Amino acid sequence: MKLGGRSLKIVLGVAIVAFGLVRYCGSQEENPYTGRTQAINLSTDEEIAIGLQNAPIMAEQHGGLHPDAQLQEFVDQVGKKLVDNTIARETPYEYEFHLLRDPNTVNAFALPGGQIFITYALMERLDSEDQLAGILGHEIGHVVGRHSAERIAQSELANTVATGAQVGADAGMLASQIGQTLLLKNGRGDELESDDLGVKFMIEAGYNPEALIEVMQILKEASGGQSVPEFQSSHPDPENRIEKIQAAIEKYRLN
Repeated sequence: MKLGGRSLKIVLGVAIVAFGLVRYCGSQEENPYTGRTQAINLSTDEEIAIGLQNAPIMAEQHGGLHPDAQLQEFVDQVGKKLVDNTIARETPYEYEFHLLRDPNTVNAFALPGGQIFITYALMERLDSEDQLAGILGHEIGHVVGRHSAERIAQSELANTVATGAQVGADAGMLASQIGQTLLLKNGRGDELESDDLGVKFMIEAGYNPEALIEVMQILKEASGGQSVPEFQSSHPDPENRIEKIQAAIEKYRLN
């Protein structure tokens, strides 16, 4: 049977999507530090290289590094204590902690391979070393969880699905929405897993894990108490995160 133009496009579209799914499923591996199975297309060396390459760019976007050497040393000490007393020390990553000059953006984030950042705007809102440990522990959790590498693989899959839909039918917009939903769902999962790991790391390093709950309250205040509905956001609502953090505290204190 001879395929018409539209039928041929559908076949090609399905083939593109199938290729993306096979590639994605073929990249599944178990994270030795969390025990979770993930789709990863990058080696740890590639993650480290990406982090080192992009660290100066991220710093520049936030006004550069903060000039206060004592504050930077404090951040380094807390970060080192968390790494040295947890499973993070067994990973191949090169953890470096950067205090950014940015006085307006309340934020902390991690790049692949161990490059971790906190803005001065967030730092100045903290009241204790434990709160700083909560933030850095959470970001170390992103690195140990290989979340950036996992999101890259998911983005590639979403883009492939969207391309296949655009080739095969007038469903490109629907496929893109499905891809974005996938990424948002996994984005929220990343945050919750990092909260869980952050609690574990804090306890192992001798910090008070309740301080991470205080950090959630600080973040909520910094947003003015306003946020988009959780289903539209890549981050869980702080109130929902607090419930999970409390559960993690009980879990790891019993161990």
